[in-house]
Amino acid sequence: MDARTRDRVCRAVLEQGPVSASMLAERLGLTPAAVRRHLDALTADELVSVWEAPAARRGPGRPARRYVATDRAHTAMSAGYDDLASSALRYLRAALGEEAVRAFAEQRVGELEHRYRPRVDAVGPDAGSRAEALAAALTDDGYAASVRPAAPGVPALGAQLCQGHCPVQHVAREFPELCEAETDAFSRLLGVHVQRLATLAHGEHVCTTHVPLASLTTGRQSE
Repeated sequence: MDARTRDRVCRAVLEQGPVSASMLAERLGLTPAAVRRHLDALTADELVSVWEAPAARRGPGRPARRYVATDRAHTAMSAGYDDLASSALRYLRAALGEEAVRAFAEQRVGELEHRYRPRVDAVGPDAGSRAEALAAALTDDGYAASVRPAAPGVPALGAQLCQGHCPVQHVAREFPELCEAETDAFSRLLGVHVQRLATLAHGEHVCTTHVPLASLTTGRQSE
């Protein structure tokens, strides 16, 4: 039971981090004391770590301690074929050039886009619903995705599509074409130009894509 609960806590940190123990307790229906016990164990196993907030984001007083998943946690959730995938892409680049790598990335993401399209379109034109549908589809494929407001209480500023895990993040460090193709696919699925703000491949704690919901709604109403 403890092991299963600890896995739930670890996955919640991966999906929602940076996140505090109290936020995790509310999300998982556990007591804060129980969550802290599991966080201590996960920290000892180097699966989560304490997040250091940028100085500009620190308010007065002592902020609540927040946690993020470590690179080891992401690796543990990966399929384990990173070395093989990287070697194959290096060979492709050496044999056929950069264009071949880009073509592969677009073909790979195109398959995901083809599968996601009916699910996203099924929820209708509402921008928030489409982003949520895309996040749910990504989560089913192992990306631990969620949608968060870009600025709470200010919907006009849009939303952030967050991916707490990326099965190919280690490969994408060497081949950013994978991230670029994915961002283009998100734009096509949502019908608006999205902007990638951060990626796991570049050392951030979550992949973050800004979705301008106001523009999306306006654009669809004018079609």
